[in-house]
Amino acid sequence: MRHDSRLSRMLHVLIHMDRHNGSATSEKIAQMLNTNPVVVRRTMAGLREDGYVRSEKGHGGGWTLARPLEEISLLNIHRALGSPEVFAIGLAIDHPDCLVEQSVNAALRDAFTEAEAFLVSRFASVTIADIARDFDDRYSRCDQPQGPAACN
Repeated sequence: MRHDSRLSRMLHVLIHMDRHNGSATSEKIAQMLNTNPVVVRRTMAGLREDGYVRSEKGHGGGWTLARPLEEISLLNIHRALGSPEVFAIGLAIDHPDCLVEQSVNAALRDAFTEAEAFLVSRFASVTIADIARDFDDRYSRCDQPQGPAACN
């Protein structure tokens, strides 16, 4: 089963962008993520539309942060990416008239709703700056510092 890693990848990119104080081209980001620049542009477009990044075309252009990391929560980025499904588990719809299936689906739906509400609340309470501070703490304890781009 394939996981949607766009949230994790975009948080990673935004922290790198903050640490490098400058623009990052789609090509540079694509190289970091081992993907295609077209995929980067498509993914970053949602972040641009919601005001978290800016893009400049042409020589010397690229993507830059439009807000400080302290003002961007995990929920902001999750929503800018189109609020992808957070659970791979789905409800059965093979026998909609079956009372057992209805009971199972009701129990699962309630659990999913409760879990998703908790996750959304947690996403709203964590900023990208919180994650960046955790990175800074981990980096400060490195025995062999490799620089902020040590995650290539």
